[in-house]
Amino acid sequence: QGGICQIYDGKSYQQLALINLGDDADNVRYDQTAKRVYVGYGSGGLAIVDPAAGKQVGSIKLSAHPESFQLEPRGKRIFVNVPNAQHVAVVDRAQAKLIHRWETGFAFANFPMALDETEHRLFVGCRTPARLIVLKTDSGEVATRLDISGDVDDVFYDARRRRVYAICGAGKIDVLEQKNPDTYQLLTKIDTASGARTGIFVPELDTLFVALPHRGSQPAEIRAYRVE
Repeated sequence: QGGICQIYDGKSYQQLALINLGDDADNVRYDQTAKRVYVGYGSGGLAIVDPAAGKQVGSIKLSAHPESFQLEPRGKRIFVNVPNAQHVAVVDRAQAKLIHRWETGFAFANFPMALDETEHRLFVGCRTPARLIVLKTDSGEVATRLDISGDVDDVFYDARRRRVYAICGAGKIDVLEQKNPDTYQLLTKIDTASGARTGIFVPELDTLFVALPHRGSQPAEIRAYRVE
């Protein structure tokens, strides 16, 4: 809420700490190796939080407000969508500093992001125009561009099936198959509802969950799509 990051006990749900980041706390990621939490916030920053101590221990300056970002599980970088600055920021989390700015090939409003660390590919969803941009994480070059449905807000990579799921507010889930790291094919578009653009893919359950908002005769609901 606002610029507040709250930490809760996972069993008792008791609040353990409250950290005031000032404004617009947004996406959150956990670094399992370093035991640190990263929180995008404000007009351009990633807060570094020690969850055990319940306090902020550092921050990384960015050019504008960060949206979705991904941590390399086996590496040390963080890839951050910074749509108002029209680039992807690359952060060295060991040094806690910005090291690169990657362009998205004349596609803007880059909000969602997913990572295929094995094939060194970063999937960036853009709304203007509606495209999925695939970046090479070893160079920052654009590998390919794919047209997708409008108003994309969440993107997930299914490593087991080598698929990308793009949840779009235009009322579609676009499913794309990875033929090789630079080649992708649209498999299908699944109808959802207007404004349904937030979700989560849980690979352990082979399920994509999508939140549908209340609009007109459409009630608010969570839909579960089984992936086969």
